[in-house]
Amino acid sequence: MTYADIALPDAVRDAVGVQLSLLPDPCLDVDRALTRYHQVFAALPTELLQQMLDFGRHNDTPGLMLVRNLPVDEHLPPTPADGRPAGGRDTFVAEGVLLGLTGLLGEPLGVLTEKDGRLVHDVVPVREGAREQTNQGSAVFLNFHSDITYDPTGRYDIANPDFLVLNCLRGAPGDDAVTYYADARAIAAALPERTVETLRSPLFRLNAPGSYTRTAADGADVWSESVPLLSGAPRFPEIAVSANGVRPLTRGAEDALRALKETCRAVADEVRLQAGQALLINNRKGVHARSTFRAHYDGRDRWLQRTYIRRSLWSVRYRATPEDRRVHF
Repeated sequence: MTYADIALPDAVRDAVGVQLSLLPDPCLDVDRALTRYHQVFAALPTELLQQMLDFGRHNDTPGLMLVRNLPVDEHLPPTPADGRPAGGRDTFVAEGVLLGLTGLLGEPLGVLTEKDGRLVHDVVPVREGAREQTNQGSAVFLNFHSDITYDPTGRYDIANPDFLVLNCLRGAPGDDAVTYYADARAIAAALPERTVETLRSPLFRLNAPGSYTRTAADGADVWSESVPLLSGAPRFPEIAVSANGVRPLTRGAEDALRALKETCRAVADEVRLQAGQALLINNRKGVHARSTFRAHYDGRDRWLQRTYIRRSLWSVRYRATPEDRRVHF
């Protein structure tokens, strides 16, 4: 399954950049900012706009889209060392790109156990988390996974983000950070029918994300109920896998999980993000991973911004906070 790849013409990039550079920090009034970004991105050339909208609204489109030649901030502060937002920003073009693309796919969602519920996540290497299975890591391969949210019901598929957007503010200095995406359709097609049947059986338990266990459960493992890893119509399967660990419950499930991991590596697309590029990721159609890369912690490290996106916030209203876009998980 080949990913989609589109690029803004230079004149369009520059026009969008000028408009975004005039807008304030979106955190001051998120709904108004989203409205303004919608106005800006609605003026994209029709063909490009439709491709991005189609990515989010059709079942048969690829689960990954690379958008290139996006506007960038003229001046960036050093890459934050702690994973929190950087101060000293004169413009917020990066946030405008991130949330403008987000608005084409759905509604941004904050999760209180991830980045303190912020809608815009700064994804950077953090020295203390270098070997963790989280977005702070750099010294270990970040396993193929879905971005999952822990739900007290024990399920991990009902409130997960439908999409993610990753916008690159600063690429890895050595261009050695690789993002991988393995589409569930390609995975299922490459596996024996019996293995797929096992993966579709409730023979696995998923560990809660590292951010949840670190902040909400004192580091203890928090396991889901028994669930399948693959679900949905055979033609359009959905996949949910935890980077923090999957526990197979039978010998057959253990063999199927091993085959799944090997197949993800075999069928995955690879992208090395650089500034001015963004990835649109369908979080249900496939799983993603990240290579190791060298981090220097000198203010020049790789810097992405990320959003979690739901097509609608209505179905997660049972966990909503008074801020509406932020949920308890």
